[in-house]
Amino acid sequence: MTEPPPTLAAERTHLAWRRTAIGLTGGGLAASHLLQEFVGAAAWSLAATAVVVSVALAAVSHRRHLVDGALPPGGRLVAVSAAGTLVIGVAAVAFVVLRGP
Repeated sequence: MTEPPPTLAAERTHLAWRRTAIGLTGGGLAASHLLQEFVGAAAWSLAATAVVVSVALAAVSHRRHLVDGALPPGGRLVAVSAAGTLVIGVAAVAFVVLRGP
């Protein structure tokens, strides 16, 4: 017995998570580039965190959409996205505040 093809809603969700991962990577790189003037090379830790979170989002989305079609238990995809974005945001604020005028 063959499995039914993924629905269009599942395809849209997968593409939305991919766009989120790409946007998070781009935003992390842009923020690091802008903050480099203030905090030096330490700003690139933001880019590294953004890339790690983006890879996690893309991997889970890929697995969900193309491999087993099931959501990860407990909403981990959303939790990873929120936690990663929170870490990046707090680090950016800390860099700016600690740097001072």
